[in-house]
Amino acid sequence: MTFQRARSEEQREIRRRAILDTAAAMLDEMPVAEVSLNELSRRVGLAKSNVLRYFESREAVLLELLDVFLARWLVELADELAAGIEAHAAPEVRAGQLAETLSRSLADRLTLCDLFGAQGGVLEHNVSVEVVKRHKRSSLARLAAMVELVRHHVPELGDGAQLFCLMSLVSAGALSAYVPPPPSLLAAYADEPALGVIRLELRDTLRASFTSALLGALPRA
Repeated sequence: MTFQRARSEEQREIRRRAILDTAAAMLDEMPVAEVSLNELSRRVGLAKSNVLRYFESREAVLLELLDVFLARWLVELADELAAGIEAHAAPEVRAGQLAETLSRSLADRLTLCDLFGAQGGVLEHNVSVEVVKRHKRSSLARLAAMVELVRHHVPELGDGAQLFCLMSLVSAGALSAYVPPPPSLLAAYADEPALGVIRLELRDTLRASFTSALLGALPRA
């Protein structure tokens, strides 16, 4: 891919989109930690200095992608929750169905979970105050949308829905670091099967975590 000098706002937006699309394609091939600005520049067909005219750092690119992926996921999650939760079931049943649907949905989106995991320790560093403020405003709006979805299906959570949603995303990010296990760990499990008792399966672990949090947050009769 090669570009002429961007002379209009439309051309600049096309270039920004090409950078984001290229970074997204890289995340299909590699974890967040391996995405470099040099390789991104090479693939998009721009000098690194030109990429930095549109995004101030690698982290700024990935923060914007996190917002794009999160927005897309919330749209899909709305349909998944509508299909997976029985509207007239008891609160405990709906909470279990919410945990099952949410854990399955997040486990199927490892790139999104990887971005969550890198957010606090990596992506929010090496960016300006303005980029962080813009990202946080958007994140708060996305969180509010998720809270609304959860409250729609389990209104009994009340104000506890916001903390549950926030911790769900943090948990998904943290636990995704263990998936998939590196070859050395798989070899260790093969040599000594008893070690496999501590092997984490993302979907099962998330479901157990979400179920415990939800049932603990429901009001007692």
